Formats: sequence, structure tokens, C-alpha cells
Amino acid sequence: MTDTVENLILDLLEWVGRKDRTYQETMDAWRTSCPRLPVWEDATDRGLVETVPANGRSIVRATPAGLALLKEKRPHSYEQQRQGEKETRAAGARTRN
Repeated sequence: MTDTVENLILDLLEWVGRKDRTYQETMDAWRTSCPRLPVWEDATDRGLVETVPANGRSIVRATPAGLALLKEKRPHSYEQQRQGEKETRAAGARTRN
């Protein structure tokens, strides 16, 4: 795999990790007809992203394998995403109490 595609896959993992992304939004941003840049196709074939149902929509998320790759290759970005998830959970817990 080329470094370009690998870096774009890491960009995709960072992008879907920042907030919930719909399948349509993801396709609009990441699907390409260029055979040299099969970012979405490679990420799904490698099991790095998944589409899951949520509130009547299809949401694209990084899988555990995708998060592991992000942690290995871009640890700072991985840690930022984990910190954001913790803050979101804590805010949700405060609003329920």
C-alpha cells in the first residue's frame, strides 16, 4: 500500500473519530472513483471502519482495529479523541443527574 493511501486512511480514521458521521456524509467526503486512491474501500476491506445503525441513520465509526492503527501511527490524535470521548460521557452524566 502506498504511503499516500495509508496517510489518507489515517486521516479518515481521525475524521470519523471527531464526531458521529453519517454514511452519506462519509461517502460525500471520502468515496473516490480514482483507482489509485481507494481510501474508503481499503479502510472497509481492512476492517478499520464500520457502518452501524443509530437513531434511524447509518453512522460510520472506527473499529477497534482502526483505533489500534490510529494509536500506533498517530498516538497524539488517538489520545485527543479518547479525551474528547471522556468529556462527552462526563457531560452526559452531569445532565442526567
